Amino acid sequence: MHTLIVIDRPPYGSWSGRESLDMAFSLAAFDQPVSLLFVGEGVLWLSQRQDASAIAQKSVERNLKAAAIFGIEALMADQSACQRFGLGDGTLIDGVETVTDLRVTMRRYDHVVFPG
Repeated sequence: MHTLIVIDRPPYGSWSGRESLDMAFSLAAFDQPVSLLFVGEGVLWLSQRQDASAIAQKSVERNLKAAAIFGIEALMADQSACQRFGLGDGTLIDGVETVTDLRVTMRRYDHVVFPG
C-alpha cells in the first residue's frame, strides 16, 4: 500500500512539518512506499539555499535532498502554490515534480495523510 503524506505548513515556526517528514522517513525505513506532497505554504520546504541559522534551526534542504536515498519515492509540489511563492525552475531543490491537479494526484495513493 502506497502512502502519500501532505505537508501544508512552512518549514520553520511549527514542528508539524518536521513530524510529517519523520513519519515519511520512518515508513520508508520499513520498506513502506511513501511519497510527499507539498501544498500551500508547505512548498517553501522545497526552496534552494535555505538559511535557518537566524532562528537557530537547521535547514531542511539537506534532509529533502537525501529523501530518495532513504526510500522516499517522490517529492511533489502543487504548481499553483509554487507560482504564488515565486518558486520554479532554478529555485526548487532537484528532483521535485510539480503537479497541477491535486485530486488526481491524491487518488493514485492508497492512504493520504494530512498530519496536523
